[in-house]
Amino acid sequence: MRNSFLLILAALAPLAAQTSEIDLKPGSGWVETSVDLQPGDTVRFTVTGEVKYANARQTTGPDGLARGWADLIRILPLNDAGRGAVLGRIGSNGAARPFLIGARRESRAPIAGRLFVGLNEAASDKATGGFHVSMERTAAPVVTKTDVQVPAFPQRRIDETPRRVSDPDGSPGDRVNFIVIGSQEKLQAALKAAGWVVVDRSNKDTILRGALATFSKQAYVTIPMSELHLFGRPQDFGYAQADPIRVVASRHHFRIWKAPFDLEGQTVWAGAGTHDIGFDRDQRNGKLTHRIDSEVDKERDYIADSFMQTGVAAKVSYITPADPITVARTAHGQEFRSDGRTALIYLQPDTANVAAGFNDTFCSVLKQNNPGGGAWQACNRYLEGQGREDAKLGAVPGKYRVLIVPGILSSCVSDSPAFLEGQESLKKMGVDVDLLQVPNDSSESNAKLIARYLREHQEGGGRKYILIGYSKGTPDIQVALAQESGVAQQVAAFISVAGASGGSPIADILPRQAERYMGSVPMKNCQGDLATGFRSLKRETRQAFLSSFPHPLVPTYSLIAKSDAATTSKALLETWKILSSYGAAQDGQLLRDDAMVPEAKYLGAAIADHFAVALPFDKSSDSFIRNGMDKSAFPRAALLEALVRFVAADLEK
Repeated sequence: MRNSFLLILAALAPLAAQTSEIDLKPGSGWVETSVDLQPGDTVRFTVTGEVKYANARQTTGPDGLARGWADLIRILPLNDAGRGAVLGRIGSNGAARPFLIGARRESRAPIAGRLFVGLNEAASDKATGGFHVSMERTAAPVVTKTDVQVPAFPQRRIDETPRRVSDPDGSPGDRVNFIVIGSQEKLQAALKAAGWVVVDRSNKDTILRGALATFSKQAYVTIPMSELHLFGRPQDFGYAQADPIRVVASRHHFRIWKAPFDLEGQTVWAGAGTHDIGFDRDQRNGKLTHRIDSEVDKERDYIADSFMQTGVAAKVSYITPADPITVARTAHGQEFRSDGRTALIYLQPDTANVAAGFNDTFCSVLKQNNPGGGAWQACNRYLEGQGREDAKLGAVPGKYRVLIVPGILSSCVSDSPAFLEGQESLKKMGVDVDLLQVPNDSSESNAKLIARYLREHQEGGGRKYILIGYSKGTPDIQVALAQESGVAQQVAAFISVAGASGGSPIADILPRQAERYMGSVPMKNCQGDLATGFRSLKRETRQAFLSSFPHPLVPTYSLIAKSDAATTSKALLETWKILSSYGAAQDGQLLRDDAMVPEAKYLGAAIADHFAVALPFDKSSDSFIRNGMDKSAFPRAALLEALVRFVAADLEK
């Protein structure tokens, strides 16, 4: 019996928190801690102290100095953080990317490795003072490890894939030196986690995004990449990693194409990566071009390491084509060398993507129930993908209460509350649903209102809430869950609909834009302060919150909205055109990645602009609003019912 008890204690021991402390001085570079992490381990950081840089007017705490214009040309380890901020990274691999610790952070390790800490400063910076970093590590439950089983990549497929990309004139260029197997969502999530940024496709995009980068004082590292061809078309995406300013001469970068075949149902991507290390003369026309590191296998391996550092990659292996290229010249005449192998990067199964199941629920609700009425087209006109229309629906579960928290400006247009038709329909079905109209204030202020509502509506039966956050309602709920006592305990699930979890580039150029909104939309009963509300939506603000609270506290789901020029209302076309320069899915207010709550289950994409997905402007009594929001017709009642049905069923699983 005693031995059994000791075995139980031994099994539980890794779950106990282990503490460690270290002093961090300016100029120390990356300092190795005594903390060794395994995937899934949680580390809580608490940092105190301050430093004073010789050329700064004030001291700074662990969050770093407020970014200013000079930061656009500083070479810092983490471009998006202020100078002097406390950073961390796992391992000493060259592809390891730093993350912001600041004064407080709770972080889950994606990979195994030794923890390092450092300051976000240039090598030439001089400063006095220092920080004291306390770390509390909680080990993840021990899971028996098994070898990762991935499908074999057929030799014929690598032999059929072109060895090199070509320029528009057909001249052969870089080697195709890596293959990625996995969904587009997983691919883009991995690259974002690894610090890669999407590169502009044109000089026009550069001007638009450069303007936004200037307004937000963010380092701008997306100088255009020329179009090259593979499988008969230009690249689907171009990505780069670089230091600001040095990006002009030196950056890691690659182009990637979706292959015309799959691997046992999984998407296959072919990529060509090189490392720019300076400038050279194009031997075809004498013009200035980038010079690459001629040992191109280094970049291939760096890209593979970069994927592995995120924890999103399951396995990396290598395959050699039947006729490998080992020595050749680029399109502009520079020689490169290789061992001829191609890296195969297998991404983890995309278990968080539940879009197919949600499509079935939405399409069946629209076809069978059509709550809210109206004549609608096929369901794939409103939700990306094709779902079944014959799923068995049954009664809407009454186990949960539903609370909707709308976005900014909602209090200003009182006759168009979020999901109006859906609320009425759910109430007829016996669902306890309510909308909490919050003012145009900070997310912290609105979080207190959400917490107060939940406290005031506690009931003896203990039914928990499904919270639905639309637009700014998403960060308001995120703050409430993270910072307001008792909120998470009353919530069964959180659904973000076109939610501004990561902020918006549009908010970075406000309040000037806010004034334009106020001039274009009749606002009679606005509550709060629009400028304050918009500041909560700045990317810098939201990313800082996500750095401190990176993991959901309750089961969380994300539905994004995406529109093109034909499905975007006139009132949103200007901002849609600005965001289109990013080359990413967006809805006229938010980029796809910013609308995704980290670690949430992905419900899919509604084909609608940011307003149409939730707000019934097409039914507004004001003709001015109806005219400006001319693409607002959308089956919102079916969407809301499908959200409640799907999430309630998923929770039961």
